[in-house]
Amino acid sequence: MAGARKLPLEQALALGPGWRHACHALLYAPDPALLFGRIPLRYAVLMQMRFDGRLGFPGGLVNLQDTSLEAGLNRELIEELGEAVADFRVERADYRSSHAGSGPHVVAHFYAKRLTLEQLVAVEMGATRAKDHGLEVLGLVRVPLYTLRDGVGGLPAFLENSFIGTAREQLLEAIQDLELVESGSLTARKISLPR
Repeated sequence: MAGARKLPLEQALALGPGWRHACHALLYAPDPALLFGRIPLRYAVLMQMRFDGRLGFPGGLVNLQDTSLEAGLNRELIEELGEAVADFRVERADYRSSHAGSGPHVVAHFYAKRLTLEQLVAVEMGATRAKDHGLEVLGLVRVPLYTLRDGVGGLPAFLENSFIGTAREQLLEAIQDLELVESGSLTARKISLPR
């Protein structure tokens, strides 16, 4: 979303009938595993490879005639990730931010939902049976929240991928705000955070 501006949810919902609303969710879970027996993973964070070859978060356009933004988002999550998503619900309490684009009058609402590792793994395992798998969604990927000794491998290399809209900025903001990496490790490694 080039030229996207951040705005409060109430303002985003009041933009008027010419605007469409999209909702996306970062799903994450504590992960005690160690990569190579020594690098703590800390959390598992899911993103998806989209039909256009870019990385993004699961979700999509919602109809305001759904009972709520969250109802539309939960419907989208089932379509893209499968039935394991029915074991939890993304709620208003999971809301993080809204961004309005300067282009085709779309406002993107972003949520972050903490799961158990068992729930997250069930989502991963069931995703290939989802309605949109192989169509809108080409696959899921875990975000590497660590940086290897070379200073490049892991999160810095992952951030060099192509992301849709504000997904890269939303990821970095959520990593920092939810403290998904050790304090100071983003700025210490010169990973630029959104302002």
